[in-house]
Amino acid sequence: MADCNGAPVLGIIGGSGVYDIDGLTNQEWRRVDSPFGAPSDELLFGELDGQKLVFLPRHGRGHRIPPSELNYRANIDALKRAGVTEIVSVSAVGSLKEELPPGTFVIVDQFIDRTFARTKTFFETGLVAHVSMAHPVCGRLGDLIEAAAAEVGIVAVRGGTYLVMEGPQFSTKAESALYRQWGCDVIGMTNMPEAKLAREAEMCYATVAMVTDYDCWHPEHDAVTVDAVVKVLLANADHARALVKAIAPRVKARHGACARGCHTALDNAVITHPGKRDPALVARLDAVAGRVLA
Repeated sequence: MADCNGAPVLGIIGGSGVYDIDGLTNQEWRRVDSPFGAPSDELLFGELDGQKLVFLPRHGRGHRIPPSELNYRANIDALKRAGVTEIVSVSAVGSLKEELPPGTFVIVDQFIDRTFARTKTFFETGLVAHVSMAHPVCGRLGDLIEAAAAEVGIVAVRGGTYLVMEGPQFSTKAESALYRQWGCDVIGMTNMPEAKLAREAEMCYATVAMVTDYDCWHPEHDAVTVDAVVKVLLANADHARALVKAIAPRVKARHGACARGCHTALDNAVITHPGKRDPALVARLDAVAGRVLA
């Protein structure tokens, strides 16, 4: 289980190729069972420059699972059971702004959740909790990512709003125009409810959004196609691996719980009276919320 007061364990959620990092030692693919079902794949355990690291292929190796069918709860629960204390989510996105061309990395700080077919909480009838999502990512972890990107020469923009759509289809032009009017910066399909569940599980969470295309709003670019996205995605993967390698030693420097409150997000969040809590649900939440339910 994760221990936020001990040595940090870095979790990476990403796509194919991101986990093929030079210098990753003691590699072992290992199955981690979750009471919330099967995660997307086995987890890859290893060490990078002395920092413990756990990688989860978000869509499974070979990209088998579409965004709406991902078991987000099992993924986050499995990472928590594997000891992960901070998560860096690496995601492909479309750009909603001219100044964010393909190849740009955006260190997201806000989300708009437009998904509708996904289970978004660990807490159900019999055990109710409400966590704050005003600041949905860990600013401390964002600082580390920004510094790491500068070190390896990656064009990274700090701050931005990520519109999470249901998918798996790409946007209509009308939708793309609407999201631009809302002031959104990038659009993707995977970071909700991932970020919400990471907050409930008391884990630091940050998103690196890798721009692959201009969505379909841009008058000088064709509508989004899988071929175009994959071409840029492969180029971005090289940068993503370099970024993860530069992040690892910075994560290692943390001592004690996150000062931004990520590791204590459930303090005062559980509403249900102890005598009315569903014992079966309490048992399922042993990893996610055991700190406050024991």
